Amino acid sequence: MRQVFEAFRLAFDQGRSQREIARALGRSQRTVNDYLRRFRGTGLPWPVPPEVDEAEVEARLFATDAPGARGRAVPDRATLHAELKQKGVTLQLLWIEYKQRTPDGYQYTQFCQHYRTWADTLEPALRQAHVAGEKTFVDSAGLTMPVHDAVTDTVRQAQIFVGALGASHLLFAESTWTQSLPDWSGWHVRMVEYVGGVTALIVPDNLRAAVTQPCYYEPTVHPTHQDFATHLGTAILPARVRHPCDKARVETAVQIVEREIRARCPTRCFTPSRRSRTPSRMRSSA
Repeated sequence: MRQVFEAFRLAFDQGRSQREIARALGRSQRTVNDYLRRFRGTGLPWPVPPEVDEAEVEARLFATDAPGARGRAVPDRATLHAELKQKGVTLQLLWIEYKQRTPDGYQYTQFCQHYRTWADTLEPALRQAHVAGEKTFVDSAGLTMPVHDAVTDTVRQAQIFVGALGASHLLFAESTWTQSLPDWSGWHVRMVEYVGGVTALIVPDNLRAAVTQPCYYEPTVHPTHQDFATHLGTAILPARVRHPCDKARVETAVQIVEREIRARCPTRCFTPSRRSRTPSRMRSSA
């Protein structure tokens, strides 16, 4: 709401044009026009009276998301925003649940528009500019993959590692038995072979095989992982602890792997290829 009130101040107190306000706030001119239109529709004076708190202003601004709403149930945007932070949750899944609760509610396009219009009132996020050949982001997926061991007739859970180039967003995903140093190192070698080169920086999470001592300022990279980087002429730049925004590229890649690969075969069990000791090359069995 801070951005919304700033738009009101620039428009009503300083008489700035919508183009100037949009440039100052880093928003689109269409968004600024929507803010002002909604405020005029509330009937509130400017400045807002002290007895009207911010929550009431927000409720009046976004009570209906467009003229002619015809009394349809408006989704709770704050709840949607919180649920979208969970793994695997998308606007499409939330819309399906919304339609099950309110069959006469908004269709998917309007549902998304209502949420995004509300989300524009939140604090802006920093956009990262990625240069070709600069960074490779790597991480482990949260989901595991069941692999059938024909020798012992048991099922083991294999780990999934994902890598993504910063500029092109080229993905490389492979499963290994564990997250230990040998599997971690072998996965990096095969990723470099697949990509056909190495970038100037490799940005991993604070996995034990990559970082022995996490630190906000000077993390300690594992000696073996450091030797790997030295051999290839690259550098390891671990992401900050609990800062997924530092490796947003691979966070998106992990979601793609989980949704498009793992989630599409939830009942399948894989077996290792005879040509590989790791489950990196697999064939599925029903």
